[in-house]
Amino acid sequence: MRSFLIILFILSLTIPAFSQDKISDPSEGEIKMEDLPGVVIKSVGKDFSIYLPDRNPDINVRALQEKFISYDLGKDYEGFESYLVVMETKKGSLTATYNQNGKLTRVVENYQNVKLPSSVIYSVYKAYPNWKIINDKFLYTQKEGDILKKEYNLRIEKENKILKLVVHPNGEILSAK
Repeated sequence: MRSFLIILFILSLTIPAFSQDKISDPSEGEIKMEDLPGVVIKSVGKDFSIYLPDRNPDINVRALQEKFISYDLGKDYEGFESYLVVMETKKGSLTATYNQNGKLTRVVENYQNVKLPSSVIYSVYKAYPNWKIINDKFLYTQKEGDILKKEYNLRIEKENKILKLVVHPNGEILSAK
């Protein structure tokens, strides 16, 4: 009887170990950040306040956006036609406007000297070799869950010449002055 219990105990430990599925490709179950949906901050009656956080590589931008997502408006908006929320850090600001029902209507984000996406850096240095990026600004604007503006304003320099560029996050250079 004792040997039967020992065999039963060993089988109970080994059989579940073989029932696990092994994933051949470790990145198979991962979700890319670009595929994630917008964040519904709160519901306002039948409407929803939707905010689309940017997938910016700068940790300061993401921290401010996460702080905004976790912000609780509460009942502060009651009695006003519109309500303005301003959040600031050393590198930028986020300004949000809510309507009289507490629905998020507009978000304007403005950041300076942020970490640029690799696609922006690559396209600028490919189009303007031997130039140096000396200043950058990131502008991100949304209205009722739709992105209106998402661009980087860069100042580049070469031999005391300064050029201003407007670059889309995918690396497309929109204008040069």
